[in-house]
Amino acid sequence: MRLEQFATYAAKTHSHANLKFPVPSPEPKLSPAEGFARLVEIMARLRAPGGCPWDREQNFDTIKPYLLEETYEVMDAIDSRDWKGLAEELGDLMLQSVFFAQMASEEGRFDISDSLEAINSKLVRRHPHVFGDGEAKTPDEVIRKWDEIKKTEKARPQGLLVGVPRTLPALVEAQQISSRAATAGFDWENTEQVFDKLNEELTELKAASSQDEREDELAI
Repeated sequence: MRLEQFATYAAKTHSHANLKFPVPSPEPKLSPAEGFARLVEIMARLRAPGGCPWDREQNFDTIKPYLLEETYEVMDAIDSRDWKGLAEELGDLMLQSVFFAQMASEEGRFDISDSLEAINSKLVRRHPHVFGDGEAKTPDEVIRKWDEIKKTEKARPQGLLVGVPRTLPALVEAQQISSRAATAGFDWENTEQVFDKLNEELTELKAASSQDEREDELAI
């Protein structure tokens, strides 16, 4: 190669090295509804014949640990203010709901649309101050109204602690029990008040004249 040709070649090579070739633009971002529908479609495909062997062999019990794991990872991202990580972890957590709903759909129990309808209806129903003509000026009023509406929705077993999940971590379970007990007057500033309340409840239990009344007292 002649010197002049080499110089021209070198100049062109250096110039090309600085060129920026066009990169294919990513697919347009889906709307929330489209993105969720896509997730449901992907999960159904993974569980379908010819799908993923691992996903296909899972059941409700084997997936439960992943639900707890993803929940803690979401909480960790929040505590560390890792917003990019939180976006990803929320997607992982969302996947668990879709996974459970897909398995339920395969058994003819319900599908993800039923879950969405349930939470949408509940939020509207329990916020009459937003979606109806109800009134609630403070957060405390909102909570009180929420509990009142909840009690009228369907018959539930009686008892102050009914509904506290047995699978909660010990400290979370204690917090929920304490919170519910406080709504029934079991909230004190010192140990003397605790003993006063205990004696009061024992007196009411002794005064109960029927088995039903005694069971009610024991439930409290």
